[in-house]
Amino acid sequence: MKLYSLLCHRALALILSIPLAAHSAEAVLAETGKISVTTADVQGDALRIPVEARKPTLAKPEAVEQLASNLVIRRALAAEAEAAGIANDPAVQSAIRIARDRVLSDLLFARMDAANMPSREVVEAIALTNYKGNPKRFDLPEEMGASHILIKSDTPDAKAKAEAILAELKAGADFATLAKKYSQDNNAQGGGNLGYFAAGQMVAPFDAAVQKMKTPGELSDVVETQFGYHIIKFEGRRPAGVRPFKEVKDVLMREAEVKILNDKRLEQVQRIRDTVKFNPAAIEAFAESNSK
Repeated sequence: MKLYSLLCHRALALILSIPLAAHSAEAVLAETGKISVTTADVQGDALRIPVEARKPTLAKPEAVEQLASNLVIRRALAAEAEAAGIANDPAVQSAIRIARDRVLSDLLFARMDAANMPSREVVEAIALTNYKGNPKRFDLPEEMGASHILIKSDTPDAKAKAEAILAELKAGADFATLAKKYSQDNNAQGGGNLGYFAAGQMVAPFDAAVQKMKTPGELSDVVETQFGYHIIKFEGRRPAGVRPFKEVKDVLMREAEVKILNDKRLEQVQRIRDTVKFNPAAIEAFAESNSK
């Protein structure tokens, strides 16, 4: 809803603050009656799209058509609002100015971000420092790996079917093959592989069964949970340790980059905040008038 509201404000600001004649040199992409949307309008609306996705989006005719459609509808509605006198409301006029302020300040921040973007080498160095400085954040508990075949409880003779599948496995059938054939869950096509997980991440009966297993390839008895009847194949254990830097590097680099850019933004904000003077009496009177 916040994004929708922002787009509404932006469109309304453009509609009410820019004369239609200003677009006369631009190609008209969509129109209805006397209302039109030009290439400049679409380019302006596209400023809300992330920079890396903006040009690819505008290179697709269907995407441009959708943007133009949204804008021409919004512009037509805004024209009706103007005709109805809605724009004459002082609060509405303030909202339009505030929307304009928001667009311009957001674009200024985007320009600052581009200018302050640190190099990959700097960000990676900070990420490594943060990794070494907070090792507990990257602790890994002991994990168990398992695959399973699930027969859901509402399947006719579900337990008997699970017992029959277990008998096939004990006779030498391939677990992954039978999982693909019989298992009734989303992991079936992956041979029933559930990957690795820590104690307590699975439902209690399943977790208890896996905890007792020791040898990779070991099969459980049929285990009943609220999901149905499981046959579990133990895949092995991973000892507790620390997640390698290479596994968390991208996340840490993004965190470092965001912090650097946010700090620069805050410097700009604080510079202005330090000059702000409030009128306590006016604030008190305004609050009082709205409390009645």
